[in-house]
Amino acid sequence: MKHFTKLLLAMVVTMGMVTGTVANDTKATHNVTILTADNSDGKITPKTIAAAFEKAGFFINDNRDMTAPWKKQIKDGTKNFDTLDFDVYNLFTIFKKDVVVKLGQKYPNIGLFSPMSMSIWAKKGSKTISVSSLSAAAMAEIMGVPADDAELVAYGKLVEETLRAALPNAKVETVSYEMKQPEGPLVSTAQFAMDPDGDWEEIKEEFQAAFEQELIPAMFINAGFNDLNYDMEESGFEGYTFYDVYSICYLEVIYTVAKTHPEAGAFAPCSMYMYQKRGTHTMEIGFPSVYNWIASLAIEDKASHDILLMAQKKMEDILKKLTAK
Repeated sequence: MKHFTKLLLAMVVTMGMVTGTVANDTKATHNVTILTADNSDGKITPKTIAAAFEKAGFFINDNRDMTAPWKKQIKDGTKNFDTLDFDVYNLFTIFKKDVVVKLGQKYPNIGLFSPMSMSIWAKKGSKTISVSSLSAAAMAEIMGVPADDAELVAYGKLVEETLRAALPNAKVETVSYEMKQPEGPLVSTAQFAMDPDGDWEEIKEEFQAAFEQELIPAMFINAGFNDLNYDMEESGFEGYTFYDVYSICYLEVIYTVAKTHPEAGAFAPCSMYMYQKRGTHTMEIGFPSVYNWIASLAIEDKASHDILLMAQKKMEDILKKLTAK
């Protein structure tokens, strides 16, 4: 019989994190950057933005139009779905395979941001288009790795440069809020004990099938799946038996939070890694918690706060159930 470990929460909040107003400093550093460009001629679209990233060598994991499913929920009279505030709202997920291969050799939790997420939006009647993204420094803090890692810094710079190319003459928006201290751990993790005498592929497939089945009644959407280990082995690195990443979304969560914080797409969909290092008998599982959203975006409204915590608990319960048998 398989032996399972209980759900663990990785406490990566450090005393030195800048997550709000610093003593004797009236301006906080923000994790999420919003670039807004004039789009009176309508030439900038989610497709042209994706094309700029493809040109820069990024893999486009998804460029999902969220207005269509939101409209359907509103039309169907689904509870908590009332109005559509956007002409455009896309969740855009990307990563650069060669960079992720290099970072994955040093930082096993690179899957937290592989793919990385962005939101692309234009409010109803607006002549502008905006894109939100998470800074490389913020990703480093969440991952618990050095912020001055040269490859990670260069990765962040390439994202910024590509966004500038995609949104000519864009300006960085100044937000009215300051970040807060996190209410909980920034990364949630679990461990799954794999039978050393069993077939790892069968064990993995069985676990993932059960995981995918649990997502359905919990109202989570499996928005993507990436086999990072394929690219790692192609490059000659064989440190993992497998390394998979799910992109998980919850329709009502992003709908609710985007009403007041459209930049929330910098955290959605959520990337959840599942990997096994060679020579071990443990599957490591992790995802960025919703406490990142709440702290980085200074979320105060009850509707957004409550639904984020609800989604967090649902995912924790799924993993606890699957790793407690």
